[in-house]
Amino acid sequence: MSDFTIIIGNKNYSTWSLRPWLALKQVGVDFDEKLVVLRQDDTLENLQKVSPTALVPVLKTPDGDIWDSLAICEYLAETFPDARLWPEHARARAHARAVCAEMHSGFATLRSLMPMDLRTSLPTPEMTGELGAQVARIDQIWQDCRQQFGQDGPYLYGHFTIADCMYAPVVGRLSGYGVDVSDVSQSYIMAMLDNPAMAEWVAAARVEPWGIDQ
Repeated sequence: MSDFTIIIGNKNYSTWSLRPWLALKQVGVDFDEKLVVLRQDDTLENLQKVSPTALVPVLKTPDGDIWDSLAICEYLAETFPDARLWPEHARARAHARAVCAEMHSGFATLRSLMPMDLRTSLPTPEMTGELGAQVARIDQIWQDCRQQFGQDGPYLYGHFTIADCMYAPVVGRLSGYGVDVSDVSQSYIMAMLDNPAMAEWVAAARVEPWGIDQ
């Protein structure tokens, strides 16, 4: 049994679970995972047994439980500094924290109108109004990251960081809904889909037996 256990929801739908799971894969530590099936009659009861907020994800560690995606990623960055989950240089690191915080707290319209569903290719919604503005903002963030800080690799800051964890569900959304983005962002989407951990998550999501009416 590992010192680390992550409690997650359905891989096909749980965007918040995907983020710290990718970070765990990046640091290379052995971990166990426990999946709580969402939107079932016993989901709340099962979550209350393992999560102080009755939400996923939760990371159980030797230092106690951590129950927020970004907090889990921060903990892993501090505990495993050699994994370089934040960019090395202060300017890039500050920029990465800003774009992570923006994703953590924003883009409500995109979350609502384009829920993640990794099993299905979905009709492209009309990119107008607030949805269009939020997709354009993400496209701009990705271009800025890649052009300013991404020269040393295929990810937002070159090597894989927490920023890639935080935007991984958007990669799934934009790909699944067939949304047109800039060439820079499309190349980033392909790099993320080719990432071994991301590919492992997507493959598992596609064979899950549970469905949710979204």
